[in-house]
Parts: sequence; structure tokens; C-alpha cells
Amino acid sequence: MTPLLSASFLESGALGLLLQGGIFMWPILFLGILAVGVIIERWRSLKILDTRADRLREEVLADLAEGQIDDAIETCDNARGPVAAVLGNGLRKYLVLDELGYEPQRIEEQVTKSMEAYGVHVVAALERHLPLLATVSSVAPMLGFLGTVQGMIVSFANIVETMGKVNIVEAAASGIQTALLTTCFGLIVGIPAYMAFNYFMSVINSFVLEVEQSSAELIEAVSLQLTLNKR
Repeated sequence: MTPLLSASFLESGALGLLLQGGIFMWPILFLGILAVGVIIERWRSLKILDTRADRLREEVLADLAEGQIDDAIETCDNARGPVAAVLGNGLRKYLVLDELGYEPQRIEEQVTKSMEAYGVHVVAALERHLPLLATVSSVAPMLGFLGTVQGMIVSFANIVETMGKVNIVEAAASGIQTALLTTCFGLIVGIPAYMAFNYFMSVINSFVLEVEQSSAELIEAVSLQLTLNKR
């Protein structure tokens, strides 16, 4: 590649705008790459976890109604997602405590605590890397504004130095245009990151609601089963 073509390539397109924006464009670019990686990873992970919780609850409750605890645990093990994981944890706790001869009230209390504690870990796993996405959505625009302020300071300093030698309007317009590039790129990175963060949080919140509903129904079924066994 000749020096002329090389210079033309560096000054054109997105790469040219990146170089014109100054030093603050590079951390913004890094944040953009980081955000894309997190979005792809979370989207794939949450897509894998997508399952029909209603059908799973019906199968588990049907097994409990027939006293088939092992079948209910196997149903949870064969399913995927946070609902199956939490229900499976609660059923195993119930099975162990029942075999140890605990009082029904104590079993119900321990099963509830076990599912709540396990649910916290499940939610933490679902929210993995999302704080990075939230950070990118906030920091990228601020870096853009900082780059613009720094560019404006340099631009006005150049205007003062060249006053009377060149057209002030042309000098100011060129400098301000370059300075505003960082704000533009910062918003380009920050806005999609913010939208993706809110989307993932809405998906996770729906999972949490399903887990809470399933846990409440399981506790009712366990209480009923303990009452029947006691009689």
C-alpha cells in the first residue's frame, strides 16, 4: 500500500473519525467491545434458560400429589432453568428431612429457607456481567462529554493563538466538529448498552417471579403431603 493510499485509508470512514476524535475515543471503543461481548454472552445464556415453567410446575405438583417425590426430583433434573433448579433444591431438602423424621412444621420451614437461599444464588448467576453493562451505559457517554470538553478547550486555545492569522469561524467550526465526535461515539455505545441492560433485567425479573410463584406452590404441596402423611 502506497503512503498516499495509506493516509487516505486512515482519514476515511469510521477509522478516520476514530482517529480524529482524540485519545478519549479509545476507551469508548474498548467499552463498546466490552458491551457487545456481555450482550452476546447474556443473550445466549438467558436464551438457553428459556423454558415453560407452567408445565414443569404441573408435572411436579402431580408427582407430589401421588407421593412420587423421586419422580418429581427427576422431572426437575431433566428440565432446565431457574425454576427447575430451585424446585429441585426444595424437593431434595424435603426428602432428606422427611427421611430424618423431622416435624412437619420444621420441614416446611427448612424447605422454605433452602429455596430462598438457593434462589439468591440463581438470581446472582442470571445477573452475572450485567453490572459491567450498566457501567458501560453510564461511563461511555461521560467519557464522550469529557472528550468534547477537552477538545473544546484545545480548540479555543488554537483560536486564540491563530487570531488574526486565519478565519476564526472556520477554525472554531473544525475544532468543535472534532470535539463533538467523542460525545457522538459515547452515546452510540451508551444507549444500546442501557437498552440491553433494561431488557436483560426485565427477562431476569420474569424468571424471579416464576421462581417465587413456583416456590409458593411447592410449599403448599409439601404442606398438604405432610398433613396427609401425618394422618
